[in-house]
Amino acid sequence: MRTTREQAWGSRHVARRVRQRIETGGERVWRMSDFGGMSFPAVAQALSRLTRQGILRRLGKGLYYRPRQTVFGTSLPNPAALRALPIRHKAVFPAGVAAANLLGFTTQNPARIEIATDGSSLPRLIVGKDTMVHTRRPAAWRFLSATDAALLDFLRNRGTSSDLTPEDTVRKLLEVLHGPGLFERLLKVAASEPPRVRAMLGAIGQQLGQPAQMLRRLRANINPLSRFDFGVLAALGHARTWQAKERGSHDAV
Repeated sequence: MRTTREQAWGSRHVARRVRQRIETGGERVWRMSDFGGMSFPAVAQALSRLTRQGILRRLGKGLYYRPRQTVFGTSLPNPAALRALPIRHKAVFPAGVAAANLLGFTTQNPARIEIATDGSSLPRLIVGKDTMVHTRRPAAWRFLSATDAALLDFLRNRGTSSDLTPEDTVRKLLEVLHGPGLFERLLKVAASEPPRVRAMLGAIGQQLGQPAQMLRRLRANINPLSRFDFGVLAALGHARTWQAKERGSHDAV
């Protein structure tokens, strides 16, 4: 049976190993399972101490984040890092300001982590109790890249998270969507998107000079009597052609 002195030495040894691993690991998310082979109570105590010292940020039970300092302050967990964690049968994507940041529409880091998933929920142990989760994205999103999903999220939010002027937002959006095969990939999942997103894609496609056959497919799935709030994206050159409301109208559809 170990003496009190031996137990104390063992705890200090574990604490040193935990701290060394975290400090050399850089910015990342840590879980208890990352310290296999060490005493569970000693690891938990070491992580708790590092959190009190400000070296770690606790995201949830047994889940910690090692931040880094940026010109905007302390960093927040990258949605890509959360996406890499094992969440069975569910896809996770950046959303809101994180999506706009990924696409280059803002340099802001969100005050609150925001992600989207095709599931009905996500385990708070992994994503953190304060994370804003947008659930039930279409199943078609599961096969999208983070960039493609971020674009759809940006359209769903009518470009509201952009720090650019409406005109510059549209200009950058067209540049992004001019990438090889990108518009075609979004077109494949357009049927599962809200009608306003299909209308926005139509306005974008027309401005990019996409084939008329592609645009007819989008038009066929839009009620001709509906009018849509494009938000910032009302600055698209063909927004009105694709049933956008006049800029400044706030009764969203």
